[in-house]
Amino acid sequence: MTRQLRLPWTRPSTVQALDAEPAASGDDARLLQRVRWRLIAWSGGSTLVVLLVLGTAIYLTVAGSLAATATAQLEQRARDLAPIVEGPIPFGPPEGGPQIVARSDAPAPGIVFLADEGASLALIVGPRGEVVGDPGNTLAPLGLPDRAGVDAARAGRIDVRSTSVAGSPARILSRAVERDGMTYVIQVVQERATEERTLGVLLMVLGLGGLLVLLASLGVGAFYAERALVPIRDSLRRQREFAADASHELRTPLAVIRGSLEHLRRNRERRVADVGTALEDLDAEAQRLTDLVDELLLLARTDSGAVQLDLQPIDLAEVAMDALPGLAALASERGIRVEVDAAPAPLSGDPARLRQLIRILVDNAVRHSPDARGVAVTVRPEPNGVALAVEDEGRGIREEDLPHVFDRFWRAPDAPPGGTGLGLAIARWIVERHGGTIVAGNRAQGGARFEVRLPRG
Repeated sequence: MTRQLRLPWTRPSTVQALDAEPAASGDDARLLQRVRWRLIAWSGGSTLVVLLVLGTAIYLTVAGSLAATATAQLEQRARDLAPIVEGPIPFGPPEGGPQIVARSDAPAPGIVFLADEGASLALIVGPRGEVVGDPGNTLAPLGLPDRAGVDAARAGRIDVRSTSVAGSPARILSRAVERDGMTYVIQVVQERATEERTLGVLLMVLGLGGLLVLLASLGVGAFYAERALVPIRDSLRRQREFAADASHELRTPLAVIRGSLEHLRRNRERRVADVGTALEDLDAEAQRLTDLVDELLLLARTDSGAVQLDLQPIDLAEVAMDALPGLAALASERGIRVEVDAAPAPLSGDPARLRQLIRILVDNAVRHSPDARGVAVTVRPEPNGVALAVEDEGRGIREEDLPHVFDRFWRAPDAPPGGTGLGLAIARWIVERHGGTIVAGNRAQGGARFEVRLPRG
């Protein structure tokens, strides 16, 4: 629970730990590299899927719209030609409709054009499958009429299909018309080259645009992957430092225990009272190991989220009064006065954890106070919560040490012996889990001051 010196050159607990550091760093680098590439792959892959789905939807929508518009035009032209076939004069102009004429460049009289729609070709197929007005079957080399469309129209439906006419893409609509008890078929042919060029341009735009977006996504993914790896890299570093610091902290009491046991072994024939302080050393170091293991387990459980708070309505003043008697022996041993000024401060909190918080802060203050000095504990209600302050009369905290006082295993160069260096880290966790803040600073008249603010909950 105290701030003590951590010697950088003694962090690895063994020679093997020193030798294993480069290998572990290499493993971390490979792990981070794999994670980086996976994040980039996920970013690029998800973007690619979205682009494919969106591009396919756009392409199909535009293609469907163009096809629907063209089909509607073919149907309208077929409807305009139907009265000609059904009327008494096959190729006369219908009243009120668009002008239907036999073009001078048409292959035969049965091949007609809408005068205001010169992009389409229309022909009439007779009951025996012949093209009306084309006895020489001059359209056969062009693949006209489309026999499959004729058969579908005779079966009673309007047939629209995409095919090729004279090597050019075309769309053909076939519609049956009755005349004098016989079935004629009107086929309207429309070129699709313009439509296909439009779709080709759209496909190229979607492809190039999608490629640029994919490249941009990979770049952004790489950028955010690097940023996302920062906490992972820090976590791996803290984990390595935590393991090294824990091994160092464990090594010291274990060395004392082994030394005391060796001393007892060499003097096994003598009475316990005659072998000095070996038993007291064993007891003290065993207690230190117990405290260290308990705190390590607590921090490990807090990191995994396994520790839950038991929140209930409490008075922080009463919690403070309950927490202090356990520290009376340590304080009286050094003649330190612990003065409590506590006003009723209700809040919703975990009483066990808040007692632990107060013990940590007061134990820290007692250990850093000169003999025969005082430690002040203040509890006050605030408009939106409660405030707890613990002050000592020691040397205070150096400015360069203030950012590190809550780090695990961190100890100041002038820290007294004893403790594990984990208490203040646990104190910060308790405060943060209660939704509060803890700040370390110095008193104007000398000494350190720890100030905690907790919400009422």
